[in-house]
Amino acid sequence: MAMRGVVEQPSGLQYAEDLISEAEEAALLERLAQLEVTPLVMHGVPSRRRTAHFGVGYDFDTRSTSEVAPIPEYLLALRAAAARFSDVDPRSFVEALVSFYPPGATISWHKDVRAFGGVVVGVSLGSPCVMRFQRTAAGGERRVFEQPLAPRSAYALTGAARWTWQHSIPAVRADRWSVTFRQLGRTTAESPR
Repeated sequence: MAMRGVVEQPSGLQYAEDLISEAEEAALLERLAQLEVTPLVMHGVPSRRRTAHFGVGYDFDTRSTSEVAPIPEYLLALRAAAARFSDVDPRSFVEALVSFYPPGATISWHKDVRAFGGVVVGVSLGSPCVMRFQRTAAGGERRVFEQPLAPRSAYALTGAARWTWQHSIPAVRADRWSVTFRQLGRTTAESPR
């Protein structure tokens, strides 16, 4: 189903295919399949998407962050690749959110919470999907954009893409994993590139 509105690419959205190799993806998928992932619960409602937080966790009820298990060693090379792609220090990515999407799982319209910083990088593994973006322009006109996310690809949200635009993922058709790296607090990397 096509989105309605004026098509506009969000300022601060970067995308790259083949951030990692097929062999690296296969090794990661094997490790992730062994993870204990639990339904993400927002406002008391569990989602179909299942997650595991590393480094920093976030509680949607208390709207607070907490220290959780450290980022596993097998994700550090992926974190380094995400940092090179987004031109930040890999150590600034203090959170790794691993998400599993079984067929039919979605993410509704949202912006990542303000507790996290100005650069968010997501890496897609497994099946492809589409990330949708929307914002309301001056005069109330809806602006929209769709970014296909191929397996092994990465996207970075900075500037307006991070702070102004909402994003969502419609129902996936096959098993999909993602690893999202976030910083804590607002940073100087917030301005659009």
